[in-house]
Amino acid sequence: MWTVIYIASTAKLAEKLRSRLAEEGFLVKIRPVNMSKQQFEILVPSGELEEVQEVLTSILHP
Repeated sequence: MWTVIYIASTAKLAEKLRSRLAEEGFLVKIRPVNMSKQQFEILVPSGELEEVQEVLTSILHP
């Protein structure tokens, strides 16, 4: 099962996060939430949720 870990406000940010998390070895999907608002969900396997949260925090708040 896939779990939303973050909602990015732009496609560029979503792709940057997907790329960085993939570099760390995580499976990542991007799914548009609402094309009119340009929001994108970042999804990861629920089994990796805790590990991904730690890495995501370090990416967003270096």
